[in-house]
Order: sequence, then structure tokens, then C-alpha cells
Amino acid sequence: MTDRGARGKGARRRADLATAAATLLLREGPGALTHRRVALEAGASLSATTYYFASLDDLAAAAGTALADAWADHARAALAGAPAVTVRQDPDASAQVLVDAVLPPGDDAGVRSYYEHLLGAGRQASLAAAFAGGRAAVDAVLGQLVVHVDAPTSAAVTTALVDGAVVTALTEQRPVRATARALLVEAWGA
Repeated sequence: MTDRGARGKGARRRADLATAAATLLLREGPGALTHRRVALEAGASLSATTYYFASLDDLAAAAGTALADAWADHARAALAGAPAVTVRQDPDASAQVLVDAVLPPGDDAGVRSYYEHLLGAGRQASLAAAFAGGRAAVDAVLGQLVVHVDAPTSAAVTTALVDGAVVTALTEQRPVRATARALLVEAWGA
């Protein structure tokens, strides 16, 4: 095997371990991140996780980066599939495009789990830094979506409104996506 091939395999293994750590983080929260648990999740040896990630902070940072990358990819897919509609034409459809880009796929239980673990991740500096680092890519895509639907709110304000709606909906047992969509439409005065 060439040196380049070995590096490629190592990069793939590292990415696989980071993805496994991200999956574990979302499923069970930051407290579940251990080298042993990530190795089990990835179907790898414990020595592989410690070889590629010297510390739990390194592992957590890689998991956070993988999650931020996945969020940006999800927003890009929403942009690619967005209908040609503006807030003036159809405020509800425009709001749905943005809600779908901000929220993870799945039902309300999945959104609850996602947000609970994201909040917990903020307690760990390496995860918080990884999320902050990946935020620019997400905001750039959301900025394109805001322009696409001609929304009067910026990407940051749109995300804040959706995040606030999620907290309201989850704490009051209301439907998450409908609550977020209605709040955006109300904020737009549409």
C-alpha cells in the first residue's frame, strides 16, 4: 500500500470514529462519550480510538465537527429541494422551507432528543467550540435560503426564532414544526 493510500485509510477510519462519536452523542448525550463506547459503536478496537484521538476532548471535538457538518449538509439538501416560493406568495410554505432546514429530520421525539443533547453539549468546551466553528457553514446556507424565500429575517434571527419555537413547543407539548412555522409567519407579519 502506498503512503497516500495509508493516509486515506487513516482519514476514513478517523472520520468513521468521529461519526460513531456523533451518533452516540445524539443518542445518549455527551456523558456517553468514552473511547470504549465509541469503539463499540464504530465496531473498532479501543486502541483505534486512542490512536486517532489522544483525549476525550479531541474525540468530542471531532464528534461536534461531524454534527456541524451534518447540519450544514442537511441545510444544503433543504436548499436544493426548496420550491420556488416567496414569503409574499405563500408565507406558510416559505416558513416550512426554513423550519425544515433548521430542524433535524424526524418526528417531535427526535427533535426533542436532538435539542436535549445539543444543550448538554454546550457544557463541554470542546463540543461547544466545534459547534461554533461549524456554525458559519450552516448560517451561509440558511442565508441563501432566507434570500431564496425573500424572508425579512436574517439567517441568525430565523434560527433563533425556530430554536425558541422548539423550546416552547416541547415544553408545552405542541407540534414542533407547526409551532415553528407559525412563529416565523407571525414574525414576518405575513
